[in-house]
Amino acid sequence: MAKRELSIVKERLFWSYANLAMAHTAVERKQEKYATFNYMIRAKLFKGLMEGSMNIRTLFDDEKIKLLSGNKCSYCGATENLALDHIFPKKFGGKDAGDNLVYACRPCNSSKGKKDLMEWMSYKNTFPPLMILRRYLKLVIIYCNENNLLECSIEELKKQQFPFNIEHVPVSYPKPGGLILVAE
Repeated sequence: MAKRELSIVKERLFWSYANLAMAHTAVERKQEKYATFNYMIRAKLFKGLMEGSMNIRTLFDDEKIKLLSGNKCSYCGATENLALDHIFPKKFGGKDAGDNLVYACRPCNSSKGKKDLMEWMSYKNTFPPLMILRRYLKLVIIYCNENNLLECSIEELKKQQFPFNIEHVPVSYPKPGGLILVAE
């Protein structure tokens, strides 16, 4: 498949979210590589999101998962020295709201600091657990929708400061064998 041109914000965000659904299904099925079924999920979801006939799932689903996963670091799975971390840093407009808060161990919290979640993960040369990435993508999509940024070009967003870095929103995902759903 030719490399997809993603020059508009909603294209990049919806492509990443559709890739997330593809990866999530593959991980749940314990697949080592993506199959036709996974690519079909991605294609259908991306098309539906772009056309407006499908929507991202609510943050309510993520809140249930957060509660069920217990008190552990959302990034590495540690269970000691936990603190609350802002997915969108407060310094850049992140809110003190449950949607934006997750548990993080002190080492992860300190290391991430005021960095964008995906920028920090890239710096660590790791891919985040899919459930934390799902929450991050939903927050980015909601933020862009509320601030009329979905139709902007990626280049326009690069020139401005937001609680996320559009350049770090992933457009491709590792093979499913290397992914995890939640930090263990």
